[in-house]
Amino acid sequence: MTIEQDKPVPLAVIIGAHGVTGEVRLKLFCDSLDSLKAHKTFNAGALTLKSVKPHKMGAIARIAEITDRNGAEAARGTELTVPRSALPELDEDEFYHIDIIGLRCVSDAGEELGTIFAIYEFGAGDVIEIERANGRKFMVPVKAIDMRADPAIVLADFVEPQ
Repeated sequence: MTIEQDKPVPLAVIIGAHGVTGEVRLKLFCDSLDSLKAHKTFNAGALTLKSVKPHKMGAIARIAEITDRNGAEAARGTELTVPRSALPELDEDEFYHIDIIGLRCVSDAGEELGTIFAIYEFGAGDVIEIERANGRKFMVPVKAIDMRADPAIVLADFVEPQ
């Protein structure tokens, strides 16, 4: 799998305003608040993280460039990204979600399945959603898919019929 080192990787997305002073609510895509705090600037330097604290739905952050509630509301949907090269190296069996979204999938029986559309983290284990060429989607547990190469190989027992 070829990985573009300077491809922007989203660590969080602004989901709304928090209060009237410009704080924003964040949905985190990283494993912890510390992963977000490790970076001071986002979006190629356009956004500067001043502070961040945990919240029941993710985090609350103060961003220097957002100074009031209107600015916070206007920023809704903005992803906080860093270059892929700024992230820690991974072990051989680990991956960043952004690295596998769009990865082509085939079954171990040779059937063309589509591409990885999304990854969902549930308590019992992660699930991969695959989108077929016709737009239909189905899910498989991470344990049923080998993503170490392109295309990813999905165990046929977990493939839903078209």
